[in-house]
Amino acid sequence: MSGVNDIRSTFLDYFRKNGHEVVSSSPLVPRNDPTLMFTNAGMVQFKNVFTGLESRPYSTATTSQKCVRAGGKHNDLDNVGYTARHLTFFEMLGNFSFGDYFKEQAIEYAWNLVTKGFDLPKHRLLVTVYSEDEEAADLWKKIAGFSDDKIIRIPTSDNFWQMGDTGPCGPCSEIFIDQGEHVWGGPPGTPEEDGDRFLEFWNLVFMQFDQTAPGERTPLPRPSIDTGMGLERMACILQGVSSVFETDLFKTLIAATEEVVGAKAEGEQAASFRVIADHLRSSAFLIADGVLPSNEGRGYVLRRIMRRAMRHMQLLGAREPLMYTLLPTLVQEMGRAYPELVRAEALTSETLKLEETRFRKTLDRGLTLLSDATADLSEGDSLDGETAFKLYDTYGFPLDLTQDALRARNIGVDLTSFNDAMQRQKAEARSHWAGSGDTATETIWFELREKHGATEFLGYDTESAEGVVQALVRDGAVVDSVSAGDTVQVVVNQTPFYGESGGQMGDTGVISTDHARLEVTDTQKKGEGVFVHIAKVVSGTLKTNEPVALTVDHARRSRLRSNHSATHLLHEALREVLGTHVAQKGSLVAPERLRFDISHPKPLTVEEMQRVEEMANAIVLQNAPVTTRLMSVDDAIAEGAMALFGEKYGDEVRVVSMGVSTDGDKAGKAYSIELCGGTHVNATGDIGLVRVLSESAVGAGVRRVEAVTGAAALAYLAEQDERVKTLASTLKVQPADVVSRVEALMDERRKLERELGDAKRRLAMGGASQDGGASDIREVSGIKYLGKVLEGIDAKDLKGLADDSKASLGSGVVSLIGVSADGKASAVVAVTQDLTDRFSAVDLVRIASVALGGKGGGGRPDMAQAGGPDGTKAQAAVDAVAEALGA
Repeated sequence: MSGVNDIRSTFLDYFRKNGHEVVSSSPLVPRNDPTLMFTNAGMVQFKNVFTGLESRPYSTATTSQKCVRAGGKHNDLDNVGYTARHLTFFEMLGNFSFGDYFKEQAIEYAWNLVTKGFDLPKHRLLVTVYSEDEEAADLWKKIAGFSDDKIIRIPTSDNFWQMGDTGPCGPCSEIFIDQGEHVWGGPPGTPEEDGDRFLEFWNLVFMQFDQTAPGERTPLPRPSIDTGMGLERMACILQGVSSVFETDLFKTLIAATEEVVGAKAEGEQAASFRVIADHLRSSAFLIADGVLPSNEGRGYVLRRIMRRAMRHMQLLGAREPLMYTLLPTLVQEMGRAYPELVRAEALTSETLKLEETRFRKTLDRGLTLLSDATADLSEGDSLDGETAFKLYDTYGFPLDLTQDALRARNIGVDLTSFNDAMQRQKAEARSHWAGSGDTATETIWFELREKHGATEFLGYDTESAEGVVQALVRDGAVVDSVSAGDTVQVVVNQTPFYGESGGQMGDTGVISTDHARLEVTDTQKKGEGVFVHIAKVVSGTLKTNEPVALTVDHARRSRLRSNHSATHLLHEALREVLGTHVAQKGSLVAPERLRFDISHPKPLTVEEMQRVEEMANAIVLQNAPVTTRLMSVDDAIAEGAMALFGEKYGDEVRVVSMGVSTDGDKAGKAYSIELCGGTHVNATGDIGLVRVLSESAVGAGVRRVEAVTGAAALAYLAEQDERVKTLASTLKVQPADVVSRVEALMDERRKLERELGDAKRRLAMGGASQDGGASDIREVSGIKYLGKVLEGIDAKDLKGLADDSKASLGSGVVSLIGVSADGKASAVVAVTQDLTDRFSAVDLVRIASVALGGKGGGGRPDMAQAGGPDGTKAQAAVDAVAEALGA
């Protein structure tokens, strides 16, 4: 029962049996507290429940909350590995009451679990209470039977918890265990309290008051409970060890590290093993919760954690990337309790391997340069900031790594001159950028990017979060506030809204506070990672530095995800059907439809479109998971990933894979692998259905495919079905017989059109008269000449009539002038073969064309055609040809 997994399950099961809802750990990236870099306590996910902004279907809860303290206010990074208990990642066990039970029940729950569930000896336990909280002291006496010497009254804020300057607050009561006289230290409140003898392992917070102003507190109408027990500390106690790194979980991780590096966790290098074990946990859990290494914000903290561990791998003698090989051990130990570790194992492994590969190049180069730069420095000296900045700016060697590398020699870094060099670089970059010709509005985004950094995007795994307003831009200028009726561009520190890029349209939704509401009509990405929410202020007033709730339009985002994933499936299907020459030339991912442009020299046939659609839907029906990994561009391309048109890629890329190929060389491998930064469905089945609507030309060698998915595809099919039913009713046949009936009608129509054409030609040439048009024949200079003006005859029918007339003449010339309804004329001249050596039909038809107000004409010596704009001169044209014959 003393193993970490046993302790966790014992705690949760205990409170489950006592009516508490077991709530899953919230992500390490807080969704409801934009002031926190990472979730650092169990109560973070319940913050809005405690304040009354949110309600849950339960009034009591218990959790095992994953926490990270490695950035911002709570930063234990530099201590990890060198103390017995500091960790960047830890688990906080807790039980919560939202206006249900209060102090007495909370103390009773804690006492029974500690002494009966975990079987801790009562005589080694003691507690602290806030000095003014006599109620808690009396309850400990009553429930635990403690004497006054076991209840230590603390008058400081250490035993009074506050959420902030205002809001819920209340006294605390901490539970300690005496680890024995062999451990140095004294009870809390004594000069020796910083020693390890008396170990605090559970803190009970009695949320009792509402602080409205400094020194002004009123009782809460529904007092609540928030407790936190350190899982790793309880493991130390139950396993009888003095360091968290000696507990079962860490011993397993350290043993795995010993095996891969071929060294023992002994002596001075023991700290490196501890750093690696802790940082592996932090890195894996952060990546699983959507944080990826970068040079800013949460991603920068992750990169620091990863690279610190990787440097210690190098100190232990590792000469190649090895940290990722430890991941399976961690997943085996913690994956059952935290399934997100299992789901993200591929992404985490790729990310660790990529980061360590790149870091080793930086490390080897940087350490050499650093060694040369500090060769003349002694213990207590400082490296000048200019050199440290050059290492960072030119060679990619981070400042914190420089400081960590010099710590062993007790050499510092002149931070003042380092910061001065940083500011000079920014000023120079600003001057270069300002002269690039961009508009004044775009300059704003550069300045905001420089001032606040890039926006943290949370939208891969959430559609709602809280953020802090960093800037408001109205009419091209930064303003302090906006009011109802204003159109504004809002920049926040973190957002779930996707900014338009890679063909995917930006998100819409709502930004709100207690007193304001804004409707977001679009989201754009500006500069290097600044997400700009274009919004209309519907009500109230919004100011900078205010916390806001951001909620993406879920239905619209879902359609965008479906359509975006469908473009990936269609891309691969088009390549398989048409050939590997197919490459994306542009796309539009909209909520209603998708548009996909490809390189292809000719139109797609109906059969090709049908095959593409069938292949895409076959992958949809697989309902295969859509996975994301972080890789180098070269590795991604080598694995078969395709880059999307219009995207800019850095050294690290997101690789999105979906579906499983069932035949050919790719059988059993991912169906689609693409470099993509957009949002996608969780599984291909979420797309629902892909329906190709059309294909068309958009330029030389570029075809456009348009399609719909999901509900839109079903609606389209329903409309088509209704049309077929209506057509069947009109034709008075069953829907299944519509095609054959329409084909029969078309055949009948073609037959009637032929008969009508024949009748019109006969009528034009003299109808059913006995002479068959012979009355229009005259003799010109000994040559038979048939000249006739025909009204209402199509130009395409004139040649047929001329051939028939020529045959009836035997020998002679035929000139037919057709006049259309709009007054224009067409002329055909035919010459029998025996006369072509004397007369050319081409020459004669040109004469007719001139008479009709035209020019030119062409054909063969025996048959030529021309036209003219003036049909009123039709008879003149006939006569002009006759005149030419007699000339």
